[in-house]
Amino acid sequence: MRTRLENLIDEMLEGGILLAEASAEFEKLYIKKAFLRNQGHLSKTARTLGIHRNTLSKRVTAYQRAEKPLVRAARGGAR
Repeated sequence: MRTRLENLIDEMLEGGILLAEASAEFEKLYIKKAFLRNQGHLSKTARTLGIHRNTLSKRVTAYQRAEKPLVRAARGGAR
């Protein structure tokens, strides 16, 4: 796994990806995968991740808020 991560990091550095952007995207995808494994169950997912369910809920809400403007813009509703 370490070799795969190192290769991915090299690729990201070559592409000019900043640490904050890489960390945020990793966290979002990690949480999404955990939700899928736990059939969308908040408490089970929080236990799997080792975080409090309120923390998980806040992060998921933030991800959803961040995506909504993109959905509106894609539908032509952003003005």
